[in-house]
Amino acid sequence: MQQDFNEHVSHLPKHLLEYVVDQNYIHYTAIDQAVWRYVMRQNVNYLPSVCHGSYLEGLEKTGISIESIPSMYGMSRILKDIGWYAVAVDGFIPPTIFMEFQAHNVLVIAADIRRIDHIGYTPAPDILHEAAGHAPIIADPDYADYLKRFGEIGSKAFSSSEDMVLFEAIRELSILKEAPQIENDVINQAEKKLLDLQNNLTSLSEMAKIRNLHWWTVEYGLIGKLDSPKIYGAGLLSSISESVNCLSENVLKIPYTIDASNVTFDITKEQPQLFVAKNFKHLNLVLDEFSNKMAYKVGGDYAIELAIDYPDIATCVLDSGVQISGLFQELIKKTTNNSDNHSVVYLKTNGPTALSYNNKEIQNHGVSFHRDGFGCPIGEIINIKNLNSLKNQLNKIVKVKYDTGVEIEGCLFDYIENDNQEIIILSFKNCIVKYFTESNNRKNESILFEPSWGIFDLLIGEKIISSYPGAADKNSFPIKKIDFKSKTIQPVFSQKEKALHDLYASVRDIREFTHLNSTPWIPPHHQDELLRILELLKIEFKNDWLLTLEICELTYAYEFDDKIYKLAHAYLMSIKKTHPQYQKLILDGLNSIDDVLYK
Repeated sequence: MQQDFNEHVSHLPKHLLEYVVDQNYIHYTAIDQAVWRYVMRQNVNYLPSVCHGSYLEGLEKTGISIESIPSMYGMSRILKDIGWYAVAVDGFIPPTIFMEFQAHNVLVIAADIRRIDHIGYTPAPDILHEAAGHAPIIADPDYADYLKRFGEIGSKAFSSSEDMVLFEAIRELSILKEAPQIENDVINQAEKKLLDLQNNLTSLSEMAKIRNLHWWTVEYGLIGKLDSPKIYGAGLLSSISESVNCLSENVLKIPYTIDASNVTFDITKEQPQLFVAKNFKHLNLVLDEFSNKMAYKVGGDYAIELAIDYPDIATCVLDSGVQISGLFQELIKKTTNNSDNHSVVYLKTNGPTALSYNNKEIQNHGVSFHRDGFGCPIGEIINIKNLNSLKNQLNKIVKVKYDTGVEIEGCLFDYIENDNQEIIILSFKNCIVKYFTESNNRKNESILFEPSWGIFDLLIGEKIISSYPGAADKNSFPIKKIDFKSKTIQPVFSQKEKALHDLYASVRDIREFTHLNSTPWIPPHHQDELLRILELLKIEFKNDWLLTLEICELTYAYEFDDKIYKLAHAYLMSIKKTHPQYQKLILDGLNSIDDVLYK
């Protein structure tokens, strides 16, 4: 399994591998396993009647068991049969990176699992949410296609500086809420910080809008008829409380349209409204409608300006297919006569720049060659009808004139052509680039490139047809080291907590022994152990309810004197009275054992 896993991730871009962590399966405690079992038992008991039909079938196809937290290696081995893999990550990762993983058919799974205190719902991503929520629905081909396409499109969305600040705030809050022994004041401050950021967003970037679409579909989506929808969103499938509440009249149901891209969400509470898609193909129609308005499809001034506003490496694509990747700095525009319209004249980057074609860096045109920035005229060449004729003009002085007023003159010494033998780059030495404008009947001249600056590489292209974040060739720029401001806080267990873990482990061992040996009863020495554990729970761990429920389930399942079951059940009823916050969890747990209990 490890070999299968490594063979897959080795094909991922190196910058994505920086986010992959070891699942470290042995760090899961017996309590973690019990939390997994409880939620999964609730899901299997309740969800079939309210979720999309592919969920239960998907559980089997993706190898997810009710009994144990899944191994990422095991999941990858099974998922690969439907064209997907799973990798572990540390909590929330940047949206663009998350989308890129999806585009490569990789399901990213937060390796941690929610604490028992948050068994019903957690704002943090965890393995219950990712594995038990996302993975089963991926088995549906239409939905899997939607996820992959969403990743491909989402990874092309420009984000803003506000988005990154908001991401860090969400990550910080999710970590604090799941960390043990964090003071409420600290959590409240983090929650207020997040809400303030959300309420004071100046505008929604492409990434913010597509993140909204992701939330209202992949995470919190409903599907089918508006008055009787089914659940398919992972956030609903993995939340015991929301999977029930979302179908009630308390939650407004809205037909899913592109308008959902403008509806923000609050991770700190259950959602007051949800969107209902007709079917999985409907999701793709809305996704296409949204993507047609994005810079990577629209191109032109809009695309270039988003690239300039973006604070990191971006790519602009010419209609010749040449891709410019770097930090975009400036766009020179020309106002047309008697009009407010502008035409693009010249585009500049600042610092290391790479030129690519078909997402592959062009030889000798990487950041080491274009280390000080790059300039590119945009427009129609008006003095040369057949650019391929310049192949015969090597080592000669050549002049190139654009309809925008840009003129290039220098010694042509090299060219690069595409697969169709069409010129896409002309290289000049001793070159000067001038830009001519007219005002008040006077001709003005600006110098855009001087011979002393070195070689001038002229990219052929009349317009920018696309722009998107990141480099065209991911290997063109050094990999940035991940430096999250908020770090995951791993619990440090006291001796008493470790003792409770041991009790959970003992009950789990008894269950596994009984299952493996197919015995119709629990052996006497194990019965004595269960009685001992019950007494310890009553004396030492009065707030714990889940282990007593596990004892109820275990003893109810086998034919023998039901003394232990009655003792455990009576103790659960007393916990229910003294700790009303556990009442629904206890009753739901008992209900999932067998309906006979209520007859």
